[in-house]
Amino acid sequence: MSKTTFALIAAASAGAGAAITATMYSLQTQSERKLELLPSSALSVSTNDVSAPIPIPTQQMFPPPNQQQGGLSTSAPASIGGPKTSPVDPSGLFEYGFPGPVADIATRQALVSSFDRRLRNPHWVIEHITPESLARRDGDRKHSAFLEDEGVPEKFRAKLKDYFRSGYDRGHQVPAADAKWSQGAMDETFYLTNMAPQVGEGFNRDYWAHFEDFCRRLTERYPSVRIVTGPLYLPKRDPTDNKWYVKYEVIGNPPNVAVPTHFYKVIFAEEQSGGPSTGKVAIGAFVLPNARIPNEKPLADFEVPIEAVERASGLEFASKLPPQRRKRLCTDTSCSLIIKEYAERQKAFSKPPGQNAGAVVKGSGGR
Repeated sequence: MSKTTFALIAAASAGAGAAITATMYSLQTQSERKLELLPSSALSVSTNDVSAPIPIPTQQMFPPPNQQQGGLSTSAPASIGGPKTSPVDPSGLFEYGFPGPVADIATRQALVSSFDRRLRNPHWVIEHITPESLARRDGDRKHSAFLEDEGVPEKFRAKLKDYFRSGYDRGHQVPAADAKWSQGAMDETFYLTNMAPQVGEGFNRDYWAHFEDFCRRLTERYPSVRIVTGPLYLPKRDPTDNKWYVKYEVIGNPPNVAVPTHFYKVIFAEEQSGGPSTGKVAIGAFVLPNARIPNEKPLADFEVPIEAVERASGLEFASKLPPQRRKRLCTDTSCSLIIKEYAERQKAFSKPPGQNAGAVVKGSGGR
């Protein structure tokens, strides 16, 4: 992990104590890094002396992982009215409506996504690829078109016009190339709820595309690969006062869609296929700047602890995966990119595997 990336993530998570954890991590060598789940504090909610629950839309209900289905939500109040001895009732406002935040969850053929209404970008998008899914060639992106997602209320929606002459690409979080097994599945990757503004030349059309190809090539070693992708908005130190600030562009007229400073991918490469099992899972977490990246840059330079991504994003990715089932991806396999010109990659889009030649940029680790 580069010093710049480490500093940004450490600053973004300082309020939660991540700076200390990240500092300890940075002092370790590549071979010493361990993927261990840090204990998270349990959520305790008192249910004494409360009135009957009010109805909350299902898309606002997100029970924490350590609670049974039907438990209290972490995103919406379970009831109206405080303790009987209280002279006030703040939650009475919810009779008029719950303000949020609301995450718009979309479950589609090749992905599941959570949309951030404030920033008009995904929180995360999840995909699953296998050797079988990548071998099928029933989809062609020339038949697909970018679409606004009408499942999101219009006032919170990312618009096609927001990207017009913005200088940014509509960057897929789940790439269309991962859904070639069905034209319908591929078409659904073109919803703007699967997009975020990305620098085009040098990133979306180059290094990021090679990174996506790396993820696909993992299926040559692992029978099942699950990937979570999303944007980050990390702070940068201002040299004038030495303080940290979060600063990002907003595109659209009027301004509507935030431009992420970074993007993350958390990769779960499973030794066994067919759903949850007791097999080992190789985990790799990466944070890349939304900027031109030289193709010669080793992918391993962008590897970070999964806890760093969790603290920077406010998300949890592996709360149910015990440490004894985890391996570090970049020690279990080679984290290296195969570099090709973007135009050649587009021409090879419909070619079967094995016909793509290119130069290898070395990463860390190996088999």
